[in-house]
Amino acid sequence: MSDIDFPDDLVQLERSAWEAAQGGELTAEQAAAVQAGVTAFAEEVGLDRYTVEMALKRRVRHLEG
Repeated sequence: MSDIDFPDDLVQLERSAWEAAQGGELTAEQAAAVQAGVTAFAEEVGLDRYTVEMALKRRVRHLEG
């Protein structure tokens, strides 16, 4: 489900969290912010949170996807 139109702020949250995780600097606050954003967006668009989270991770971690 890579055709989800994510808001830029959610993509940036995930991107920042992913970069922090890669550097061993991810904080609980960053992770919680991403999770809250994913949950809110999933509810807004009527999709389950897991589907949204996986599609967002694919988008950020695999830029071609």
